[in-house]
Amino acid sequence: MIQINGTIRLAEGIDSSTLDAIITMVRASRAEDGCLDYTFARDLADPNTLVLFERWRDKAALDAHGKSAHMAAFQEVMANNPPVSRDLRIYETDDGQPLG
Repeated sequence: MIQINGTIRLAEGIDSSTLDAIITMVRASRAEDGCLDYTFARDLADPNTLVLFERWRDKAALDAHGKSAHMAAFQEVMANNPPVSRDLRIYETDDGQPLG
């Protein structure tokens, strides 16, 4: 399994067009073959920071996601409010164990 975790810090916060693009991206990504989880969230302590969590069946599924039409549309919107910083990490991992 491939997992991506990280943060994206925006200069101007999340305007309505960026929020719409995120929601569209999340919904389309979750419907992709091989997507196990795809989540964007706002950092509660810093509303200009997005927290990203993705899980993919394998690298091929992640690569297909990167070439998707909804990824291209999302990147176009993000170009209007480019990130100040990005810290995204990719991991090869197993399915994990339930906590508790």
